[in-house]
Amino acid sequence: MHVCKPVLSVAAGLLLTACAVFSPVQPGMTRAEVLSRLGTPTAVVALPTGERLQYSGQPLGQTATMVDLDASGHVLRARQVLTAAEFARIQPGWSRADVLREFGRPAKIDRVYSWDGDIWTYRWRADGDMFYWVYFDPAGKVARTQQGMEFLNAPNDNKQ
Repeated sequence: MHVCKPVLSVAAGLLLTACAVFSPVQPGMTRAEVLSRLGTPTAVVALPTGERLQYSGQPLGQTATMVDLDASGHVLRARQVLTAAEFARIQPGWSRADVLREFGRPAKIDRVYSWDGDIWTYRWRADGDMFYWVYFDPAGKVARTQQGMEFLNAPNDNKQ
């Protein structure tokens, strides 16, 4: 009977996920309606015309949904931003705050010997599991970006 609890937990989680998928956020909805459908956002960002509710699946998920609200608290738009088209908007010179506002928190932040600045990694999905890297210079400005395949748990990962 101990097997039932994990199965029920997984089933409940899938049901909650399904509810979020089948209860899309529509323009004109109130902030309260968004919160009742999607729950507490991972971050709230002030915008010149209102606010943005961020729902990030990082570090393990591959989505980040941004829900923009107007000054009266009504939805202007909702969109999934971890896509090739959205990443293409990132320009050299953007600040960390710009990237954080537009894409939410990254899956991880790294530093490597060959780059003099932070490297933010986002996990996303295109035709397969992907990484998108944003390279910041020492002043905290975007210097370049790069995408690549995520090869976690590939056959050679466990070989020593």
